[in-house]
Amino acid sequence: MYIFNPEHDLSLANFSSNYTPPASAVKMAYDLAILPVWYSKQSMVVAEGEINRAFLEDIRDKLPLKAELISYSDVAKQLNSSQSDKIIPWGWNPLLYRKLISHGVPECHLPDMAKLQLLRDQSSRKHAVYLLKELKYENKDYCGESYYFKELDELLFYLNSAKGDKVLKMPLSGSGRGLIWILGEITDKQTDWCRRVIKGQGGVVAEPVLDKVVDFAMEFCLVNGDADFIGYSLFSSASSGAYKGNVLISDEKIESVLAQYVDPELLSQLRESLKVRLAGLFPDYNGYAGVDMMICNTLSGFKIQPCVEINMRMNMGVVSRLFHNQFMNEDGEGEYIVDYFKKPESACKFHERLQQESPLKIKNGKIVSGYLSLTPVTADTHYVAYVIVK
Repeated sequence: MYIFNPEHDLSLANFSSNYTPPASAVKMAYDLAILPVWYSKQSMVVAEGEINRAFLEDIRDKLPLKAELISYSDVAKQLNSSQSDKIIPWGWNPLLYRKLISHGVPECHLPDMAKLQLLRDQSSRKHAVYLLKELKYENKDYCGESYYFKELDELLFYLNSAKGDKVLKMPLSGSGRGLIWILGEITDKQTDWCRRVIKGQGGVVAEPVLDKVVDFAMEFCLVNGDADFIGYSLFSSASSGAYKGNVLISDEKIESVLAQYVDPELLSQLRESLKVRLAGLFPDYNGYAGVDMMICNTLSGFKIQPCVEINMRMNMGVVSRLFHNQFMNEDGEGEYIVDYFKKPESACKFHERLQQESPLKIKNGKIVSGYLSLTPVTADTHYVAYVIVK
């Protein structure tokens, strides 16, 4: 059974800590709880409430969705009645562990502290630093630099001696969070941030800011020590680094976009190399892993930065890839967007307007054109995942 839990705090002091996720993360988890029905196929999805059930019934009249909904209170009962069912969250953390325990889920169905600690380590950006160095050693045509500093003095020396703007990253954060931009000299406030992150997470990742042209990713599924390539993700991000949305096109069309800048053979080599290296780096990990990349404009032409991030969890790139494969025609094009609406009822007004301006057209179980919200929209909604097919 699948659970959407976007808050990935992996600070593992203990399972009983009083950590409370930000209100925004709680609201996102509530508004987008039903999102896994679009990638879980015939499995159970944990999503509470009549609003989600009514939404799923309405969607089933339009598209061949096979997933069923289940509440948190029924998770333990479902696990006891099925030998094959297991819990597959967006990403594991102690918060979800405690929530499931409180609903009667036996510990034998959950990862223990050692497993969560391993997942925490696997999620650290320090692995992206290491993998980038390995890939650049393998092929000199890649660009980018990344460093992991455990001491504040060493970090400050790098920032003061290296030319150009820099970006600093927390080892543990995601979706464009945990980043600060050093434009010129580092400020006292930014230095305090570095000091806190080093104390709390053990280090800070530092990188020069590159002249980015395209954001993309390669998505993989790791199972029992093997890594399979499942597709490309072509996405956009805000200037802060936060995720905005994905382009919904086939893998072949994404390759043709990237081939405007780099040799397709280089992409093929990178794919095969990452399959081997990810399996070697994370032999005990089972699940999706996405490697974010960039095409950058350099003094010697366009080059790939082959490892900006490693997302050791389900991610929006995988969701958009699987959505296009299942619910759109091979030559279909569109956008997959996760949007935030601050004001009450603004999401509802947006939803109603798009339904009128871009009516949904479906043929043979595939979306031909139009707007479709992938999650319920009410007057209280703030987060919406939706697609617009051209």
